[in-house]
Amino acid sequence: MKIILFGHGKTGKKIEEIGLGRGHQFPLIVTSSNSEEITTEELSVADVAIDFSSPGTIISNINRCFEADLPTVIGTTGWHDKYEEIKQTALSDNKTLFFASNFSIGANIMFSINEKLAAMMNNQLDYNVEMNEVHHIHKKDHPSGTAITIANGVTDNLKRKKSWTLEENGNAEELMIHSRREGDVKGIHGVKYTSSVDTLELIHNVSDRAAFALGSVIAAEWVAGKKGVFGMKDLLD
Repeated sequence: MKIILFGHGKTGKKIEEIGLGRGHQFPLIVTSSNSEEITTEELSVADVAIDFSSPGTIISNINRCFEADLPTVIGTTGWHDKYEEIKQTALSDNKTLFFASNFSIGANIMFSINEKLAAMMNNQLDYNVEMNEVHHIHKKDHPSGTAITIANGVTDNLKRKKSWTLEENGNAEELMIHSRREGDVKGIHGVKYTSSVDTLELIHNVSDRAAFALGSVIAAEWVAGKKGVFGMKDLLD
């Protein structure tokens, strides 16, 4: 399979390494140094694109892939406010979009457990819930896309929490997210329920960026040749 890769940072290099190891080709790697020179014809030769670029370039990259009718796997976060618009464009124009805020298999299992746990806590009023997320100092979006996915899993299922916040003095209906940027942390996400007598904590800790890279390559293999909008739940199901 021929893969166009947008972004060649630490995760992008892992994607290339894993993709080559699985027998795929990378005829074009798009970075800030050559992005303006890439043509629709060059994109059209591939079977799928994988994007781990930056929030500032992601919308342009998606539109270019749509123009080339190239299925696109997106791991870039920080563009959540544009997702519904892009999703509707993909559906109305018969394009292919696969988006995940986190491509780690373990993280996506956590998403499912998190939703079920939040629903179970509706009858446990003594428990207060809060979140923690830590990433490396170069991560630009704040909180992370993964943290937002987890937070939405809580607020969609726990009736006493209506929204999330980064503010320390939020109201009782807001889910507090403690968001930190430290060193080269790949990604730590936790949901903690605390009562007067005990604490229950759900944590996912990424030790290697290969977790994201492998998941994105598997997604590219799965989505090639399909039409529509997909995510990790579709792949895992």
